[in-house]
Amino acid sequence: MPHFVMDCSENIIRLKSPKEIIQKVYNTAESTGLFAKGDIKVRINPFEHYIVGNTDDDFIHIFGNIMEGRTVAQKKNLSEKIVRELKSMFPDVPIISINIRDFEKATYCNKSME
Repeated sequence: MPHFVMDCSENIIRLKSPKEIIQKVYNTAESTGLFAKGDIKVRINPFEHYIVGNTDDDFIHIFGNIMEGRTVAQKKNLSEKIVRELKSMFPDVPIISINIRDFEKATYCNKSME
């Protein structure tokens, strides 16, 4: 159920393959024990045109959307682990960040729930 959508500069997928990046985020999220195996979804949106702090520096930002019910400490740990792994993978990328948002159970719906 959790979705991790990575926005990044296009150069990021030249430095490492999209498959390798996606797998790293997936494995890191799975390692937290917060999600059922096989439920994690990871996608990458590389941008050719962008501006970050009035520069064209490379960047990575992940939007994490997870079902409500996790504690702030659990979400903080998830964020820190993912950033740590990406930092290790991309030591020269100046901007690596993530934010975690909660889905509300009451308003979430998918095809299998209908």
